[in-house]
Amino acid sequence: MTEEQIIYEITKAVFNRLGTSVERSTVEDLVADVYRAVRPAVAAGPGAAAAAAPRDERGSQDRVIISVFGLDRPGIVSAVSSVLADADCSIVDINQTVVGGKFAMVLVADSRRSTTGVAELKDRFREAGQRLGVNIYAQREDLFIAMHRV
Repeated sequence: MTEEQIIYEITKAVFNRLGTSVERSTVEDLVADVYRAVRPAVAAGPGAAAAAAPRDERGSQDRVIISVFGLDRPGIVSAVSSVLADADCSIVDINQTVVGGKFAMVLVADSRRSTTGVAELKDRFREAGQRLGVNIYAQREDLFIAMHRV
């Protein structure tokens, strides 16, 4: 089983057990904790060769997907990039658009140099989003990919 399949199966089991009323961030954190605990055993087992698959196929623990939605206003891109810069994260890819006064952006950030955890980044983004009147969501890329297969 590949890492992506394992994350998918853990995520599916957690959702089946807890139901859809649980917050998505709670499931993400739980799946990340469980996977971190079992990863050494998985890597050492017969599926270790599958774990060496290219990162682009299963996502990276070092990349964060940030999504921003809301009414357009000055300073949104600046606020998001400031949170990332303060956390020593680099922007890998960014795409944003404004349609009929509605702002949407998806950004991929590299967090390898950061000492700030994803949970703290989420808090910082939530605060920035509240100041700007937009919704900002952040999720590790590997979990983002696995969660969107559920």
